[in-house]
Amino acid sequence: MVLEELHNLPAGDLALVGMRGTEELADRINHYLVRWRQDVVNRGLVKDDIVDKYNKDSYLLDVRCPRFGTGEAKGLISQSVRGNDLYLLSDCFNYGVTYRMYGREVPMSPDDHFADLKRIISATYGKTHRITVIMPMLYESRQHRRSSRESLDCAVALQELAGLGVDNIITFDAHDARVQNAIPTVSFESVPSTYQMIKALVREVPDLEIDKKHLMVISPDEGGIARCLYYSNFLSIDLGMFYKRRDYSVIVNGRNPIVAHEFLGDSVEGKDMIIVDDMISSGDSIIDIAKQLKARKARRIFVCVTFGLFVEGLEVFDEAYRQGLFEKVFTTNLIYRMPELKQREWYREVDMSKYIAYIINTLNHEKSLGELLDPSARVYRLLHGKENRE
Repeated sequence: MVLEELHNLPAGDLALVGMRGTEELADRINHYLVRWRQDVVNRGLVKDDIVDKYNKDSYLLDVRCPRFGTGEAKGLISQSVRGNDLYLLSDCFNYGVTYRMYGREVPMSPDDHFADLKRIISATYGKTHRITVIMPMLYESRQHRRSSRESLDCAVALQELAGLGVDNIITFDAHDARVQNAIPTVSFESVPSTYQMIKALVREVPDLEIDKKHLMVISPDEGGIARCLYYSNFLSIDLGMFYKRRDYSVIVNGRNPIVAHEFLGDSVEGKDMIIVDDMISSGDSIIDIAKQLKARKARRIFVCVTFGLFVEGLEVFDEAYRQGLFEKVFTTNLIYRMPELKQREWYREVDMSKYIAYIINTLNHEKSLGELLDPSARVYRLLHGKENRE
């Protein structure tokens, strides 16, 4: 991206809000925005009448959601937001932050985070020029369709944001992007993390041979086929798929348990495998698939997942790693990662902060996101040595 081409078209004064639990990621994004914009100012590429919009030490706003003893809260913004092009970053899955309720320390749930996001939006009083919510993992994204008499939480949440005046919603690797049909008049983007994942993979595994003879991408279920086709097409390798055979006569923890994973695809013998998915929840499915691939004589197995939730802890992955079932697990820094995860030998983090900063900078100048959302050209340059892998 050529930053010089962007400096004449700011939609409004750029302002960034890192909701509670996103401070580290928000700081990284802010760092890139400050550096890029001060650079174009120093080179004399910005008109005098808008220099002040670019020559800032920070674009972060000071916001808070103080709570009463009952757990109730309110949103407070300590600076003017009139005319701002406001970007709110929210991680609804950060259980590492807490608040006090009736004298007890309570971890924030997704519902708590979403409520705080709405509070801050409400606190703007409609004075902003535009509001963009960046919610890397979409709130209630697994409740995106109705199959019986049940709630449709993700659609309702999106409609709530639209009703509060949100203009754009940006998420990453949505579980099912068709949920945007609930808000047809609001901009919704599901951004792929494909390029950053591939970059991290080739940097971490320099001896990875990317061709059909040595490498294969695996979808853990039929729902992830479209996501895996990105990798298959960009890397020019074959695609294999597991489908979940479930016991529909039983419900455990709100869902039908998986009886077995059945494989569809060519032989995996002697090939490296890339298992691609949008999230790791308990990890049981990923481990079972790795076992089946190893039983079919697959060589090395790498797991590339956008969101690492690890809701049942890390022990199952520790044991699987000791058994040699996989080599590395790659997840992004888009959501909370427990401190213990970062210390694991098998874990590698994929930094998405620069990518988000590009998206914000581009939108603030009313430019198309087309090139950023389609990583094919960058993947080609990366794999053919025309782009720095570092």
